[in-house]
Amino acid sequence: MTDMIEMAAFAVSALFMVFFLVSVRADRRRFRNAVLLGLSLTCLLLGLLLQIPQLPPVTADIVIMLVVLVPALGLLALGVFLVANGLTMVRKEGRSLGNLLSLLTGLAVFAVIALLLAARSGGSAALDGLMTTTVLLSAYVSFLFACFLGYAYLYGRLAVRGDVDYVVVLGAGLLGGDRVPPLLAGRLHRARQIYLAQTGRGSRPPLLLTSGGQGPDEKVPEARAMADWLLARGVPEEHLRLERRSRTTQENMQFSRALMVEEKPDYRCVVVTNNFHAFRAAMTARRAGVNGQVLGSPTARYFWPSATIREFVAVFWEHRAVNLVVCAVLLGPGLLVTLDG
Repeated sequence: MTDMIEMAAFAVSALFMVFFLVSVRADRRRFRNAVLLGLSLTCLLLGLLLQIPQLPPVTADIVIMLVVLVPALGLLALGVFLVANGLTMVRKEGRSLGNLLSLLTGLAVFAVIALLLAARSGGSAALDGLMTTTVLLSAYVSFLFACFLGYAYLYGRLAVRGDVDYVVVLGAGLLGGDRVPPLLAGRLHRARQIYLAQTGRGSRPPLLLTSGGQGPDEKVPEARAMADWLLARGVPEEHLRLERRSRTTQENMQFSRALMVEEKPDYRCVVVTNNFHAFRAAMTARRAGVNGQVLGSPTARYFWPSATIREFVAVFWEHRAVNLVVCAVLLGPGLLVTLDG
């Protein structure tokens, strides 16, 4: 019976991997790619774990110990890291909700650990039900986050293949209303590298399209400030295009696409943003019909955890119809435990 379950786990893993490869070939910018990859690896891990009884007793005991201890210690280490990173974010970036995300997530990890310890020490049926619900919801959200993180990393390893007609740079807030901040400068530097690499091959230089409107506290449109940054670093003005209306990533994509289609209907482009934002921006580009992939520029290490969590929360909410239904279903077992008690 165990052998059949093992074979089934490996077969399902292979099937999910086939679906993943087909989906990636069709479009790399779908979140379902991340979930399919995660399901394939989860089934593979399950199949490997089912083989533990076939190992020599001593080896099996070591493997079981590792299976138990590594996740437990990893969870504790993750909580400590997130709290420490959250304090760094507050010190360097301020106390906005976005900057508090890693700190809040770290505290949530410790809250889950405390709940598990309280339930194990003996408690009421209500506490057992709450623990069941918390474990199930945490497992679901953690699975999706691991899928998002893993596939976003893979997506970020994309390289520009062949020549492109446009390099689109997504805007961000300006310092003092007219100066490019370091985060935005990283995007512009990456875009300029792509421009120089294609020009250096003897190909036709791509047009650098800066995309960003003027916020209420900004003196100039972000597109203008970005274009001035590129001009100061030797990019000819005739190789620049400005999109000055957008206020959101969705508008960045829509308005930039309209400009590119008007000039060159069969255009091909790459879009540049920061690495933590690349995968979600790619999903937005797909919905907007942009013909191109999204590349990421480096981000300060201390900034990356909170920014990545923020991106995941946004992706989770974008797929809220499915996610809320699944979460509602996962409430059922906890409710049954409470009622049976």
